[in-house]
Amino acid sequence: MRRLAVRSLAALATAGTLALTGCGTETSGSAVGAPAARADRTIRAHQVMRLTEVHEETGMTLLEGPTFDADGTLLVVDVTAPAGEPKVMRVDVRKKTSQPVHSDDRGAYTSAQFSPYDGRLYLTDYAHGEVVSLAPDGSDPQTFFSGEVDGARMNPDDIAFDEEGNLYVSDSRSLSAGDAQGRVVRIERDGKKSTVLAGGLAATNGISFDADHQGLWVSELTQNRISYLRLDGEGEVTSRHTAIRVDGGIAQTDSIAVDAEGNLYQALHGRAAMAVFSKHGERLATVEIPDRAEGLESATNVAITPGGTKAYMTVSGPAGGYLYTFDALGKGTRQSNGG
Repeated sequence: MRRLAVRSLAALATAGTLALTGCGTETSGSAVGAPAARADRTIRAHQVMRLTEVHEETGMTLLEGPTFDADGTLLVVDVTAPAGEPKVMRVDVRKKTSQPVHSDDRGAYTSAQFSPYDGRLYLTDYAHGEVVSLAPDGSDPQTFFSGEVDGARMNPDDIAFDEEGNLYVSDSRSLSAGDAQGRVVRIERDGKKSTVLAGGLAATNGISFDADHQGLWVSELTQNRISYLRLDGEGEVTSRHTAIRVDGGIAQTDSIAVDAEGNLYQALHGRAAMAVFSKHGERLATVEIPDRAEGLESATNVAITPGGTKAYMTVSGPAGGYLYTFDALGKGTRQSNGG
């Protein structure tokens, strides 16, 4: 979680240790003429429960990838969980309890997403450059995709599914400042074909379709900006531009979720908060946790209840891994989570 120790996940697979940091944001300077008063709006998030403690083996815990299953139950991943500890958990937010769904001895999973095509749960294994899928109950683990894409292995971070079930993956690759090797990779729903849709990105992290599935919002960690990739009907990029510049201070841009109104929820790694923008780049609000919540350094991701406005935000730090809740500005959809 230290600002310069950016997501060094390969060490987790080989030595059982991990140094992660990441992403965050505070104010936007993008929307011309955006009302200043609205940028000052604060949404207070409230603690639901602590899910994890710092793992002795890895020296930290990092919750990510909140997503709802078909029954409306929340699932969350712990990126830094060691072998034998739950790497995917199912959470009962009413009872404030959790149950293990999946663990293994190698994966470092940074996101989770259910496919609209086959209903399976897909996980990105950042350390091994793979996408793994599970049955909804956590059984039947399969390697969905592995290997190089255009001659380079991925460091897959987040996933967005299109309506046909094809995957759009944020490939972080190099996380060094000034070394823009990040990519957006499209993987067809059968896992047999992969295509680089965009390259030269600054450590791609968050990725989400807009509300109409006309384009992709992509956060670039080491430049603290959100880019917009417009797509054609075949899933190819027709244009690309910087959409929002994020003044994050010590924090950097992490995962992105989009509600039914098209609003963006930009997670902040390095600050336990989220920034909310309109699709036109107007800063609408900041989601904050209470000042008294010590030892929480990053809000990495969020999921909004499909058909409702109750949002659940993953927050982590030396105090452990927590779930916080707040009321989103718009209703959630199937894809209203950060990948």
